[in-house]
Amino acid sequence: MPIEDDLFEKLRIELRRGSLILAVLGALRRERYGYTLRQSLEAAGLPIDEGALYPLLRRLESQGLLTSQWREEGRRNKRFYQLSPDGVIVLGQLLAEWNAISESIVRLTEGEE
Repeated sequence: MPIEDDLFEKLRIELRRGSLILAVLGALRRERYGYTLRQSLEAAGLPIDEGALYPLLRRLESQGLLTSQWREEGRRNKRFYQLSPDGVIVLGQLLAEWNAISESIVRLTEGEE
């Protein structure tokens, strides 16, 4: 792989990491368990590996942005996640920041400084 491709891949992963946090928070305005969350992210064009999703969910929960509970569904125990009240606030703040950054990038990349 040429060095440019390697550099692009590293930068792409870094960009995706922050975007996935916002996507996960947005998707969890509605309660979901891990598998259905992965499906909805993938359907939206943001696939995520289980090995990345579950540590992210645990981290967001430890930060107080998510709540979770174990429930039996279809004779299996599943952990359901949803935004906490603080998570709702932070999601709103992050979306405002995302929109401001996006508008700035569009202006800069279209030469309308």
